[in-house]
Amino acid sequence: MASDDDDVNERLIEVYWQRLRELIVVDRVLDHLEFIEYDQKEQIRQKARTDGDIAATNLLISAVIKKPHTLGWFTAFVDALKHSGCYAAAEYMQVNPPRPEVEAENDTCVKLIQLLSPSLVEMQTKEVCLHCFSKGLLTQEDSDVIETITTNEGPWSGARKLLRCIVRGPPGWFSTFLDILRKTGHKDLYELTGGPSDFDNKGSDEKPSLMDESTASAAAAAESCDSSQLMDISISEEPEADLYEAVSTEPRQLPHSLEPPQPAAAGGPEKADIVLRDYQKDVARPALEGENIIICLPTGSGKTRVAVYITKKHLDRRRAEGCSGKVVVLVNKVPLVEQHYSAEFLPFLKPSYKVERVSGDCQLKISFTEIVKNNDVIICTAQILENFLERSNNGEDEGVKLSDLTLIVIDECHHTQKGEVYNHIMMRYLMQKHKNRRLKKEQKKPVPLPQILGLTASPGVGAATIMKKAEDHILRICANLDASKIMTRSLGEHKREPRKVVQTVEDRKEDPFGDVIKNIMNAIHTHAELSPTSDLGSQNYEQWVVQKERIAATEENQKVRVCAEHLRQYSEGLNLSNTIRMRDAFSFLNKYYDEEIKKKATPDDEQDIQITDTERFLFNLFKEKKEELQKLADNPQYENDSLTKLRSKVLHEFSSREAARGIIFTKTRRSAIALSQWIQENPKFADIGVKASHMIGGGDQSVVKPMTAAEQRDVLTKFRDGDVNLLIATTVAEEGLDIAACNFVIRYGLVTNEIAMIQAQGRGRAEDSSYTLVEVKNSGVAEKECVNEYRINMMNKAIDKIRALDQADYDKRIFEFQIQAIMEEKVRMIKKKQKHMQYEKCEVKFSCRSCSRHVCTGEDIQIIENMHRVNVTPEFSQLFIQRENTTLQERLLDYETNYFIACKDCGQRWGSMMLYKGIDCPCLHVKNFVVTFNGKKISKCTKWSELAIKFPAFDYAEHASRLADNSDDEDTD
Repeated sequence: MASDDDDVNERLIEVYWQRLRELIVVDRVLDHLEFIEYDQKEQIRQKARTDGDIAATNLLISAVIKKPHTLGWFTAFVDALKHSGCYAAAEYMQVNPPRPEVEAENDTCVKLIQLLSPSLVEMQTKEVCLHCFSKGLLTQEDSDVIETITTNEGPWSGARKLLRCIVRGPPGWFSTFLDILRKTGHKDLYELTGGPSDFDNKGSDEKPSLMDESTASAAAAAESCDSSQLMDISISEEPEADLYEAVSTEPRQLPHSLEPPQPAAAGGPEKADIVLRDYQKDVARPALEGENIIICLPTGSGKTRVAVYITKKHLDRRRAEGCSGKVVVLVNKVPLVEQHYSAEFLPFLKPSYKVERVSGDCQLKISFTEIVKNNDVIICTAQILENFLERSNNGEDEGVKLSDLTLIVIDECHHTQKGEVYNHIMMRYLMQKHKNRRLKKEQKKPVPLPQILGLTASPGVGAATIMKKAEDHILRICANLDASKIMTRSLGEHKREPRKVVQTVEDRKEDPFGDVIKNIMNAIHTHAELSPTSDLGSQNYEQWVVQKERIAATEENQKVRVCAEHLRQYSEGLNLSNTIRMRDAFSFLNKYYDEEIKKKATPDDEQDIQITDTERFLFNLFKEKKEELQKLADNPQYENDSLTKLRSKVLHEFSSREAARGIIFTKTRRSAIALSQWIQENPKFADIGVKASHMIGGGDQSVVKPMTAAEQRDVLTKFRDGDVNLLIATTVAEEGLDIAACNFVIRYGLVTNEIAMIQAQGRGRAEDSSYTLVEVKNSGVAEKECVNEYRINMMNKAIDKIRALDQADYDKRIFEFQIQAIMEEKVRMIKKKQKHMQYEKCEVKFSCRSCSRHVCTGEDIQIIENMHRVNVTPEFSQLFIQRENTTLQERLLDYETNYFIACKDCGQRWGSMMLYKGIDCPCLHVKNFVVTFNGKKISKCTKWSELAIKFPAFDYAEHASRLADNSDDEDTD
């Protein structure tokens, strides 16, 4: 039972809750709180990492006052505040707050520091930090953290951290800080912050007055502002001061906030104007005049900062004209939503404009339509905007119209090509623009369209092998984006080129592990009467095997189909042994066969599932060689040279740099996970401070457990903060990620096209960064890299030729491409409509890919949320068994998936079991079936989008009612 003292203490905490949010350093306080459970501590720490101390303090205080209380909880809380250096917070808890006038004066000083922070970051951070520590404004831990940040990320980042720390200092901290600025020779900053102008005449021991006349107007401005809308120094970290930040070399001007107060449209002061470099101003110029353009600048050159600048000027101009502006920033990957929001658009726009972000993993309680209505800038994945444009077009609900928007910023705009979601959005734009021409001729009012701003580091050259085709490829992208110009500029002295190294590898003198796998594969070839046309394990071989499996499934030749499926796994095993450790390749194959054998028994072991002679042959073949493979896998003398080269390169980077932080790009999810484990298990890496983690994609098409968006964000946050300093990633991390301290990139057996190469090189943002290619057998890295260098050179020449075109010639070619694209789109829509009509008349059947058993027809299938095809008929429920599948477990807003469903006869996986609003719905994955319509089998159908059939929507009410009736009948019985 709670005591009266507990009630009083809880009330005390609630009264000073806001003060505690400003004064508590969450990580340190948690170290001294024993009565909070470990899991809850980790949750609070994670909140601090992602949203800052203020947001995390809310969780911390909630945990502290949560009932039932442990004995002495309040005393323990106060002690934790003292021991963690949060003395001001402890004073409030001991009912010893400062006098009201002192408290108000302190608040004004905090606001002043916040307002002046853009100028104060120019201090000599290390020198000022030393003095602040000696004067008691900083703790030892504060000082150490600031020194580390300054060393790793530069003096500006260190200065920001210092400013966030000193505002929590003891009484009189502001006067002490002014005195430190004076003593360390920061005359301009000293006077700007309130020190008297007779700087040189003051004695070294005379402290400036806390509130003299020179600070009066600034303090008045600070006090008149709504503190809730000020840039909160506790949580709003600006991007690191590297090339990406685009810092001006000119002297800074006084922020607008300290000029005579002006009416603020959004209720808060303006942050200092965004300062652009000369090359950034040059590429932004046409967009500032309202033109549609593409900005093509190298990675790390500040494209996003230019986009923020253009966005702000666009909104400012609209507001000055008495019109509202509406800007949507589109990205193609979920992690980029949060990055653009927190690192770029929010810090510069929030004081004046409402900024919100939305991505596919958001579970917001209001619709995207409402978010667009209620905000000035919306950062989202492109698919979300496309979905709501389609909803508006279909009249399903209000949706979103292009005419609602005034500016669309398209990040990584080289993806505006056929089949890409960016192109779907822009085709709507082009078709409306085409209609507007007709409306103007008819003297009718055209539909307003937004301005378009595209951002890219490389438009690429597509499939071009000659200059003319390269020009056409780039012009087609310009046409798709309706760009009047493609703007690019040499970075001059600001250009950064990473040091590039290509590491070739020697073929193994002996590869007994690979030889055993090849012998197994040849035995399978003989059994299935197959004759491969390329080297085992090569990319061509894998394509050949996939084609054989597809044809065999269509022809119901189960012998060849199952052999081809197993050959594909052995091919993957060969690739893994050439890329990572033999033991990882063996583990992969062993796990695959364990899973295949498990498929041949029902979960309750009541009956065996059918095993064919071919399957028995394949199981026995692996069983016979299993021991030999395991023995060879554990022998390090046969390891591949690629892994040795990678080990040497990573050790060199970490031992030769003061603060190494790098990314290794690899081809597959499996290799990314295995490389991460290999590094974590190797003590040599730990000895030099390597902290590795992996990052892979989020789709469930692979058998490897995907990463959720939250997991990806967590890894990226740790990488930015330095808790992880080596990221092993698939191509999911290639585009757009901005980690200023990343100073080396390794592409390990992975080279795709020239765009990916430029993107990967650009991940190395720090000074003296390096870019290394490590060859892997059968990857062709060196050859592909040479081709990409040639294609990059061709691309740059093509861009120069396009920029040299007369504007009239350029406009004519763009117009031709646009008319061609519109006509192609109309033909595509007609064909799609005809195909829908044709398919809807057809009898569509689905049969098990493994045993050819008839499963269902198209009439049995319904669709949930325009995405999930389900079969809830009683007849279908008798055909499958359920198995737990940990790699597929998801919990989303309206449904969760915990099991997959498999054929009762042969164990072939068919899909997953969704729990949708309390109803079990078997969800089918079309790649697991052979599809037939009008008696003709479709040879390739791996995605539902390839099967243009419009299934009816799932009738939840009817199905739930039927289940309820059945349940009542059972209760009656």
